[in-house]
Amino acid sequence: MRLCFLAIILSASAIALAAGKDAPITEQELVRRTQELYDAVAAGNQAPWKQYFCIFSDEKGRTMDKSKLVADITPLPTGYSGVIKLESVQSRIYDNVAILSYDANEAETIFGQKLSARYHTTDTWMRRNGNWQIVASQAHRYYEDPAVGKADPKKFADFIGTYELAPGQTRSVLSEGDNLFVERNGKKDQLLPETSDLFFRKGIEGRILFRYDKDGKVDTLIDRRNNEDVIWRKKS
Repeated sequence: MRLCFLAIILSASAIALAAGKDAPITEQELVRRTQELYDAVAAGNQAPWKQYFCIFSDEKGRTMDKSKLVADITPLPTGYSGVIKLESVQSRIYDNVAILSYDANEAETIFGQKLSARYHTTDTWMRRNGNWQIVASQAHRYYEDPAVGKADPKKFADFIGTYELAPGQTRSVLSEGDNLFVERNGKKDQLLPETSDLFFRKGIEGRILFRYDKDGKVDTLIDRRNNEDVIWRKKS
């Protein structure tokens, strides 16, 4: 009688397990699994990454298969700690494919100094042999402006003038009080100082810097984008 009862229990468990594998996944479960992955990063816990991942492309432009990705999951060094939390989640769930898109907000502490970063990630989950796994993931980091430094208005006279990219293509640098601006085609943007000679525009990736010639006069405005320079020659 006990053997018969045990057989019934085992049979019911097998049916429930099979039904669970065939059941559609929910956004709540996708979020739970994804948060489990991020919670494992600081501790270097590779188990959930082995279970859920296939291919991953990160914000550094690296694309890794499971073996390379798992090998990259190691504990944070001594003196480092951090957490990553999911926000602004959106999902699209179909029979055997699910898309989860979200912000990943990172808070990191390095020997008492607190840092933060924001990423946006889109994961593609697929059900294979009854198991849901991430078959592809793409992450990018949100752009953040540098910290504003201190300008030296005494240097503004060196920067002010008209700069030419090509015939008929010019931009002007002008000052208003203790603020510096760049203007082109009637559009004016403030140049915020990172240092007294290095500037950026709010919400625009890249830097503006001024080059001095051998005589100590500014002859070029450099629009530096992703370590590549667009050169504007000073005309007046």
